Formats: sequence, C-alpha cells, structure tokens
Amino acid sequence: MLIGREVTVLGAGVAGLAVARALALRGAAVTVLEQADTLTDIGAGLQITPNGARVLRSLGLGDSLSGAGLRAKAVQLLDGETGSKVLRIDLAELRPGQEYRFVHRADLIALLADGAREAGVEIRLGQKIAEVALGGDKPRLVTEAGTEIRTGLLIGADGLHSRTRAALNGPVAPFFTHQVAWRATLPEKPGGDPEARVYMGPGRHLVTYPLRGGTLRNIVAVEERRNWVEESWRLRDDPLALRLAFENFVPEVRDWLARVDEPWLWGLFRHPVARRWHGQGGVILGDAAHPTLPFLAQGANMALEDAWVLSACLARHDEEAAGLAAYQLAREARVRRIVEAANANARNYHLTGMKRDIAHLGLRAIAALRPAAMLGRFDWLYGYDATAI
Repeated sequence: MLIGREVTVLGAGVAGLAVARALALRGAAVTVLEQADTLTDIGAGLQITPNGARVLRSLGLGDSLSGAGLRAKAVQLLDGETGSKVLRIDLAELRPGQEYRFVHRADLIALLADGAREAGVEIRLGQKIAEVALGGDKPRLVTEAGTEIRTGLLIGADGLHSRTRAALNGPVAPFFTHQVAWRATLPEKPGGDPEARVYMGPGRHLVTYPLRGGTLRNIVAVEERRNWVEESWRLRDDPLALRLAFENFVPEVRDWLARVDEPWLWGLFRHPVARRWHGQGGVILGDAAHPTLPFLAQGANMALEDAWVLSACLARHDEEAAGLAAYQLAREARVRRIVEAANANARNYHLTGMKRDIAHLGLRAIAALRPAAMLGRFDWLYGYDATAI
C-alpha cells in the first residue's frame, strides 16, 4: 500500500529523517517539513547502541555509521569525588558482536538527511508550522506565514513540543524533575580510549566520551536543584555555575570543566508516554510519542526503532488504520519500559550516604565476580531487533 502513497513528515530530526528514508525505500512519496533554515545541530554527542545500529544498517546506512562514529570499547562508572572505579564493562570483550558507537548528533543528522534524499525524499526547510488539524479529508497544516498545506498521511516527528501529539491527545503539561543538565564539547587530542565514563556523586553526575575520531570530548553534566529551568535545548549558562556544581569532583573533571566557555543548559522534564499515537490521518513517533530522560542513551535509538517498525507495519497491512494500530501495539510496552529504566538511572546515579555506599559496594562485587552480569541485565534493551518485526 505504500507505493506512491503521499506522506508528510514534520521534523527533520533523527526520527523524521529515519522514517522518511524507511518509507521512501518502500515506495512512498515522502516530503519532510523542517522549521529550521538549515540542517545544522547544536554540538552534542549521542550513543548509538546495538538496537539502533541494527536499524541503520538495515536502512543501508551502515557504512555511513561506521565512518561517523567511534566504536565504543567500554563503559566505566567511577566515584566522582575520589576517582575510584566502581564498575567497568568491557563491551569489546563481553559483547564482541554488538555495535556501540559514539556519534556527534550533527553527523547522524547529516548521514540520515543524505540517506533520505538519496531515497527520493524532498526536504523542505524553513517550514514553521503554527497549527496542525487532523480529521476531514486530509490533515491540514498552517504555517506561521499563513500558508495552508493539505497532506496525505501526516507523521509527527516534531519532538517534545509536538503539535501533532497535541492534536491527537490534547495539551499535557510536563513536570520538572528538579534536575538540570549542562552539555558541551571540547577539543581533544586523539588517541585516548574510546570509552564512556560516568562520574557519580551525591545529587549530581557527569558523563563523558570521545567524538569524531577522538578530536572532541562530549560532556553532559547533571545536577539536582529546586530552581525551575526552561525546557529548551538552546539556553546558555555561566560556566562558573557548572564548575561550582562539580568543584568537589576529581581533578580530571575539574580540568575539563575549566575549559568550557559557554555551556548549554536545559531543564529536565518528564512527559507521559502519549495515550494515542495515531488517528484521523496522523501518527507520531520518537520524542513526540515518548519523551525520555537522557540517562539510558536511548532517545535516538528508540526513534530509529520507531521509524523501522512504523514503515514495516504500514507496508504489511492493506489498510492504513490497521498498520498504524499494529505499530503502536508493537512499540508501546517496550518504550514504556525504556522510559522507566531511564528514570531509575536518574535516581541511581545520585545516591547519597549509606544507600550510595551499599550500591557501589554491590557494583564492585559484581565487577569482580561476574563482570558479564551487569551488561546481561540490559540484554532486553540492546538485544532487541526492530528489523525482525
């Protein structure tokens, strides 16, 4: 049913570009509408885990992924105040057949955009949508300039503040988690180990890993606080505030933060998983359907999974409504589990007092006695193959 089907995708992020290529490869005529004037992205890193890498390779973008991202060898959890090792997971040794990569977000967007265009997708920039109306003969979009656009199937990949989600579910107010995150990238000399490090401390933690062949260091630093911060990816903060938040951490962390000139800051909010993912000619995926906190590195990976499963379900069913229903049924339980696991990590990284000592002691025991056990706890996550659906 997809051959020649007109599809409009709102948003040229990871979810939007991935679903655009997936549908175009199956014969759909896909147009992507993006509000930005250029497909640039604020510098930040992300992790592509095996479940996301499988989708990229099945989309024919495996070589591009290999060229864009370092292959991760290990993950280390450390006490941020003493530097002592809590746990090290050797990915290369324990999961040699699985692919974990560190990728600059801008590089992932670029390879997905190239892949979408190569498959015949039209990407239209500068399309700021003010209104999304579902129902009637066709979904209707109104731009900020007042232009009306009628679409075929409308796919909302329009992120946290999705107008498509609101059209399906009505407005839902998120709530502040009382956590904020800074992010930054720093120039680095290549040659360090390609591993992710998590420095944990009371009420705060910092994650770092290399990007672009080791020439950049990605930093995400999270602090608990009572003050509300706007939910935005585009706020700047005083670097002194970041340095003060981690002044009791080990020298290597303080040295990195001393080199940060203008960190980006965003407040972390929790949104419920959408109740309705489809209806009246529209469907949502990625952050529009199930926003998640960044404590399991699964936002981009879930978006890639969604893209594949949505396109496969639409291709498999003769009726569009049946395909959309099958898509939500296939995805909803899994993404809810991932979102809750990310919420749990937010708590576990910031333990204090006796709870922290006991937790770290337990992790050290696992590392010494059964090093594969910790990674095995996430086989349900990384072993999942969306392309088998």
